[in-house]
Amino acid sequence: MNSGHMEMAQDNEGSSILKVRDISVRFGALLAVNAVSFVAQRGHITSIIGPNGAGKSTLFNLISGALTPSGGKVWFEGADVTGQRPGALVRKGLSRSFQITNLFFEISVYENLRLAAQVLERPAKLLMPLRSNVLARQRTEELIEQFKFADKVHDLAGYLSHGEQRRLEIAVALAGRPKMLLLDEPTQGMSHADTEETGRLIKDLAGDISILLVEHDVDLVMGLSDHVVVMAQGAKLAEGSPAAVRSNPDVQAAYFGREAAHA
Repeated sequence: MNSGHMEMAQDNEGSSILKVRDISVRFGALLAVNAVSFVAQRGHITSIIGPNGAGKSTLFNLISGALTPSGGKVWFEGADVTGQRPGALVRKGLSRSFQITNLFFEISVYENLRLAAQVLERPAKLLMPLRSNVLARQRTEELIEQFKFADKVHDLAGYLSHGEQRRLEIAVALAGRPKMLLLDEPTQGMSHADTEETGRLIKDLAGDISILLVEHDVDLVMGLSDHVVVMAQGAKLAEGSPAAVRSNPDVQAAYFGREAAHA
């Protein structure tokens, strides 16, 4: 089955949450992303991989609203959200983490989470005492327990280890109870142990929410993902299950073969 037929088959299942169709962006003469299409299924982990410079982070930024596409469409929950800014997408239930840690380092773990959970409160409560923000406080306490920050709750975010900061950033992205979480290189710079722990965390999150993952660690991706999209030179090279992608000759030549050559 070719990739176009595969996408249509997925679409007909009626369980898709995100659809990307012929999305492109051009920077001057450079066509950085060229007519990429794929479908992400509800409750699943969909991953985007590719060699350095393949365009995967640029594609991620087009989907998350950080960049405006030159062409193509993005649908989320059946609505056209092409080119909408990140704040508008968060309100629709599409939340993202960043490749570079995006936390308030000078305030505590608790306050980072509480500020992020404030989106759950009605705007009228913004000028009221913090004790009145019951939903935000409840969500903060849930995340502290879920992400095992009970012994770090009053620590400044800037004093956490790199792995803890990345874990906190995922918790912050989840504070508003999104329907889909976009994770951009969540294990970048992590130790092997932290990478394994983060992988287990991401796996546990799937099902309750949908996840779109851009990740450089191929073994991690293959162990986590339900569906993998492979990019090369700004275009989609292949997509399918981890096993199908790993055995694809084009992927082996363009990606795994290159990795093996440098091993």
